[in-house]
Amino acid sequence: MLKARASGKVMRVAGAMSGTSLDGVDVAVIETDGIGIAGFGRSGYRAYSDGERAVLRAALGRWPGEAGVAAAAEVVENAHAEILSEFPEAELIGFHGQTLAHEPGGRGTHQAGDGQVLAEVLDRPVVWDFRSSDMRLGGQGAPLAPFFHHALARHLRLEAPVAVLNLGGVGNVSWVDPSVGRPEADGACLAFDTGPANAPVNDLMRDRLGLDLDEGGALAASGRVAAAVVARFLELPYFFRMPPKSLDRNSFAELNGWVAGLADADAAATLTACAAAAVARAGEHFPAPVSRLLVTGGGRHNATLMAMIAARMGAGVTVGPVEAVGLDGDMLEALAFGWLAVRVLRGLPTSCRSTTGVAAAVSGGTVSKAAGPG
Repeated sequence: MLKARASGKVMRVAGAMSGTSLDGVDVAVIETDGIGIAGFGRSGYRAYSDGERAVLRAALGRWPGEAGVAAAAEVVENAHAEILSEFPEAELIGFHGQTLAHEPGGRGTHQAGDGQVLAEVLDRPVVWDFRSSDMRLGGQGAPLAPFFHHALARHLRLEAPVAVLNLGGVGNVSWVDPSVGRPEADGACLAFDTGPANAPVNDLMRDRLGLDLDEGGALAASGRVAAAVVARFLELPYFFRMPPKSLDRNSFAELNGWVAGLADADAAATLTACAAAAVARAGEHFPAPVSRLLVTGGGRHNATLMAMIAARMGAGVTVGPVEAVGLDGDMLEALAFGWLAVRVLRGLPTSCRSTTGVAAAVSGGTVSKAAGPG
């Protein structure tokens, strides 16, 4: 089962992802040698209950040993063990955990959930703690999907540079050139967080209306954008930093205060416009123009956000969900951590200077195995 490092054989891996939107756990199976993609398998989803989500939300921004963190880790481990037990065909697990805090250049990164616990429960090897090695070498620790996006572009036989945009709680983008053979090679990838995506609107909907999200962007579509707020947002220092760069879910917590005096629909429209403006600003950093922006993550279901992004990117860029090229946008991040798990097992790089700012290409992750008999 663990011969992938030596042989480079294709493995069947279940990747698991619990994102900053705190909605639940995505699991997807990928067949890979950690370089190419041989095929895709089943996928599944395990939603967090309202109570579980409340436990996780209460622990956001907290570090190991602080109040509420142990309870959050237990929620994460139980939910992952429950859904992953439904995938007995997977010989390896890629487990991201639930990000509670992320401070590049500060205290580091904290993903709740212990991969060793999962390895024992599932009786299979688990690769986890993907971000710490990168950060120890001076990297931002995020985003980690770009190398996978590069592999996807090659799998799809794309030839020109393309951008893959993930709209979760935070937005992140990968610019990849599939004509370059290795993702860590110069000119293959550039990646960074664009800015807030779903998180501010989700928080607004929860705080004002008791809803989890603006379904389809319907409320935002009925509102008027406060252009002054968007302009103020784009003057924040983050947008003047060169990539690679990354964010925490709450890095733009002040945004909701800026729309506090607006009606619900206008506030939703303005926060949605801020997310779109951040994506367009990100495009200014691409090494070469793209004609296609493939969108993944929950935000691609928000028609208002997608339309705003398309309008800001301009007529020369086709903006659409990854389903347009036959992929499942709900599962792309889970697939990424399955693919990355095999790279960790084989000692292949998972990040480099142009994706996280790390000093040198690094293979980041911990491999935990279930204890043998006796």
